Amino acid sequence: MNTHTDILERLEQTIAARRAASPDSSYVAKLNAKGLPKIAQKLGEEATEAVIAALSGSNEELVGESADLLFHLLVLLSAKGVSLEHVLAELERREGQSGLEEKAGRSE
Repeated sequence: MNTHTDILERLEQTIAARRAASPDSSYVAKLNAKGLPKIAQKLGEEATEAVIAALSGSNEELVGESADLLFHLLVLLSAKGVSLEHVLAELERREGQSGLEEKAGRSE
């Protein structure tokens, strides 16, 4: 069965494969070669662009920026060795729980 998470899983696999490519031929490899701080910075930039699109752009701009944000989040997760499955399991664990309850239960 084809679900919307399939594309994220395929993208995760593509990102993993491209991490070992030459930085001259792969954007993912180029980001990884620059290190975790650069990947995190790029994710932050994409998050900011998504916020700007939400506040002053069209829905199409927000969709495009959201896709960029998800892509760069997957690049960061890959660089840290965290799987999409792990993140999805955490979302599933939280399902049905009030956001206020979940936040109150965190150890900060």
